[in-house]
Amino acid sequence: MCLVFVCDEEETVKGSQFVEGACPYCGGRVVATDVEKQWRFCFLPFFFKNKQRLTCAVCSRRLTRVK
Repeated sequence: MCLVFVCDEEETVKGSQFVEGACPYCGGRVVATDVEKQWRFCFLPFFFKNKQRLTCAVCSRRLTRVK
């Protein structure tokens, strides 16, 4: 008997918009992208997480928020 566990991770982009600020590396515009991450175990979804990612529109680097 062989048990096989299938785990999968899927990310979908919900939307994106330009935000205030400039990239510290190249000075380009900053884009905020809303992403929903869904983890599946044996094709059944068991975890959802919504995140907002910041990237530069010119150099495509991932940025972090400074509080």
